[in-house]
This record gives sequence, C-alpha cells and structure tokens, in this order.
Amino acid sequence: MLDRDGFRPNVGIVLLNQRNQVFWGKRIRTHSWQFPQGGIDRGETPEQAMFRELHEEVGLLPEHVSIVARTRDWLRYEVPDRYVRRDARGHYKGQKQIWFLLQLVGHDWDLNLRATDHPEFDAWRWNDYWVPLDAVVEFKRGVYEMALTELSRYLPRHEPRNRFLRHGSGRQREVESGFDRLQPNHMELPPGASFEPDPGTNVPSTS
Repeated sequence: MLDRDGFRPNVGIVLLNQRNQVFWGKRIRTHSWQFPQGGIDRGETPEQAMFRELHEEVGLLPEHVSIVARTRDWLRYEVPDRYVRRDARGHYKGQKQIWFLLQLVGHDWDLNLRATDHPEFDAWRWNDYWVPLDAVVEFKRGVYEMALTELSRYLPRHEPRNRFLRHGSGRQREVESGFDRLQPNHMELPPGASFEPDPGTNVPSTS
C-alpha cells in the first residue's frame, strides 16, 4: 500500500524501560541496529499497526506497555534503489512513519524475539535514549534523529532533561538514570554520545 508519492505507511516504536533506556535490536544476520518498525496494513490505524508490530517483533502485548506519546506528523525517508526489489523500482520511494513512545510496564522476560516464525532481530539490549546513529543504516538516520528529538519532550521526569547538570572536582559530571557517573579525561560529551561500547562491538542482551 503506497501513497501517491510512493511512500509506504509505517510505524516506528521507541520502547522505554523504567530507567528511560530504549530497546535496541540487532537486525537478524546483520550488523545494523534499529528500533522495531513495520508497515501499516490496509484498514489498520497507526495504533493498531503499532501493537501488531510490537508483538510480532518483540513479543509484547498491549498490557505490557503504556503509550506515552506519538509523533504529530508523518516522518519520511527514501530507500536507495539497491535496497528496493527490482519489480518495485520506479514507483516505491520509501517509508512514511508515525513514531510511538512506549513505556514498558511488564518485565524484561516478557520480551520474545521469536514470537513469530519470521523474526526481525537476533539480539537486543537496553541502550541510552540517544542511540548511536552510526549503528543505524544510513538512510534511516535522519528520521531517527527527528523522532527521538520530538519524543524526548515526553520522557518521564525521573530522567533529567539536561544530561550535564553540574561541575565537581574539576570534572564534568553526567547525571544518568538517578546516579552520577564521573566522565574520564574532563571531556563533555555531545547529546547522544556515550563512553559505553558501541553495540556493534559489544555482546548484547538476548531474549
């Protein structure tokens, strides 16, 4: 189902745990990491598609989450020809997405990457909200930045909005998830940066 401009309606999901970390999934048999997402079928609302994709990709049911917010308008990205099926080239242009911010009210063990016979992910982890965009396939990075920026205003308040709150002992302190962590080398990280290993080089949590 494409719109008149060649974009397929789609939903994206940013799933938060109680520390405002986000579900970060490794696409099966690749080195790319991403959020859950999927197409909106004919006759579905974006919310209905979101709950269907949530179960198909990470095994969660509506009772496992609460909806915090959604993007106001469609966010679009174009897909390069090399990623498009040959028979779709010329009329398929990319995706237009509504993004949902969800809070997990269930438990980690409710997550199940094998909820269907066609899994999207083969590993997952909880990551800081500002995910490392270099781990995302290049053509999706702009939409990720727009979605995270728009939805960040709705983050539950136990996560400080300003990650750099005060100085102490000549070092910049980062306040993260309710506790202070001294950063090495007196460096101030830009928004979204982290001293933690890149997901692509770290052993992630698995379902």
